[in-house]
Amino acid sequence: MAVTIRDVAAAASVSPATVSRVLNGKVEVAEDLRIRVEAAVDQLGYRPNGLARSLRTRATMVLGVVIADVTNPFFTAMVRGIEDVAQAVNYSVVLANADEDLAKERRYLEVAAAEQMAGVVLSPASSRRTDVSVLARHGIPLVTVDRQLPGGAVDSVSINNHLAARQATEHLAAQGCRRIAFVSGPSVTSTGQRRLAGYRAALRASGLRSDDDLVKRADFRVDGGYEATVELLSSRKRPDGLLVSNNLMALGALQALQEKGVDIPRDLAFASFDGISWARTLRPTLTVIEQPTYEIGRRAAELLLARVGGDDGPARDVVLPAELKIGESSSRL
Repeated sequence: MAVTIRDVAAAASVSPATVSRVLNGKVEVAEDLRIRVEAAVDQLGYRPNGLARSLRTRATMVLGVVIADVTNPFFTAMVRGIEDVAQAVNYSVVLANADEDLAKERRYLEVAAAEQMAGVVLSPASSRRTDVSVLARHGIPLVTVDRQLPGGAVDSVSINNHLAARQATEHLAAQGCRRIAFVSGPSVTSTGQRRLAGYRAALRASGLRSDDDLVKRADFRVDGGYEATVELLSSRKRPDGLLVSNNLMALGALQALQEKGVDIPRDLAFASFDGISWARTLRPTLTVIEQPTYEIGRRAAELLLARVGGDDGPARDVVLPAELKIGESSSRL
């Protein structure tokens, strides 16, 4: 039976990706890892297929980036951070839009594996159902951004979503709001789960009753934010404060509030996650939880390239600070 790259990896106690990088010789690999791989190659008599190795070598300087929604400016800025780091070391970046669709996400990950990309940055469509095993089987390193996968076995870069949602909700409570509503993201994502938990923790800390009628789950998209806000405004007891879980849903929410004649902040104090550059021209100015989107991408690319270079250490969970920026939309005092 022919010796495979996995046989070499097992003998050297490294990942198949590290073996591939040593054999390709085009990226830096720690000296001790290189020595172990070369010794295993000699011991097992491994001889890579010439054509296959040529194809892998050409693809190895490519990073895949699979994001949840290409229309969201949050991801645009993040991808720029990834690309700047990659370009500095002569890596190319291939971008794919999973569109919050598990089937599309799976196909793109399969393409990344088939093309033997050096590594992948992923914003998972689901914390529980996203399947990254195809990358693991091919020894392709993975870093998640914005959202996390269970088990802590994969590098990730995000903010403290629980804390950010709690701070924004407590700010609305401090402005005198007593019926604070929340337009939450999908419960299948770690981001949606943690922001909802932070909102509820803030209600408890502020002595406010948690009311399930004030929580509407949506899809991180404009239409979802619009429909959720219309539902909230249709209730007999309207909210007097509103936190929205991302920028696209905030646009939909603002449209609904305008159509219903809600005065911000007199009738309702408003805050959301993530700003949009042109939103600075809106009046009232918006209160937003501003995430370091470019920095998230930059740190994710650095983590990924370290793995590409042979770093086999434990998974890292990088948590970057977010900032609550107070605008006129929530200022009632």
